[in-house]
Amino acid sequence: MSTTKYIPRLAVKYQKEVVPALMKRFDYKNPMQVPRLEKICLNRGVNGAVNDKKLVDVALEELSTITGQKAVSTRSKKDISNFKLRRDMPIGARVTLRGVKMYEFLDRLIAASLPRVRDFRGVNEKAFDGRGNYTLGITEQIIFPEIDIDKVNRITGMDITFVTSADTNEEAYELLKELGMPFRNVKKD
Repeated sequence: MSTTKYIPRLAVKYQKEVVPALMKRFDYKNPMQVPRLEKICLNRGVNGAVNDKKLVDVALEELSTITGQKAVSTRSKKDISNFKLRRDMPIGARVTLRGVKMYEFLDRLIAASLPRVRDFRGVNEKAFDGRGNYTLGITEQIIFPEIDIDKVNRITGMDITFVTSADTNEEAYELLKELGMPFRNVKKD
């Protein structure tokens, strides 16, 4: 009886291909200096959650289905009378993925979901935050194969943030590009 531990395909690719490529590109002396993907955060605000509490439950269920991990609701921080919003009301959903689930989600996103986007020409490489993190906006949740289109009554989007240990945008860009993120081929300034 063998007890081999499952390692995701992209985790193996990171160790065998990405680390040597980035060490050569940025002249790192130690493999521990190479930036790595730390976590992937999915965030989804729910429009109309103030009037209909079931919309948040639907968002939680869809995010849980997409990621394979239980989603939690996000709550409002303060009262805003113009929006009929009270403090601590559920207004969205979020999930944070790490480890095996993070690599599995990234693999499915690159291989199956992004190619399903209409008129897809690559993701924007200008969405870095200056600290090595990248945020990707998805306009329709139906690009994920896990979502049954027939059961969807409202098409909404979400933000996917890739948090890396990179210090600069250039290092994070190279890391994600090496992992297979399909960036648009726009010339750098």
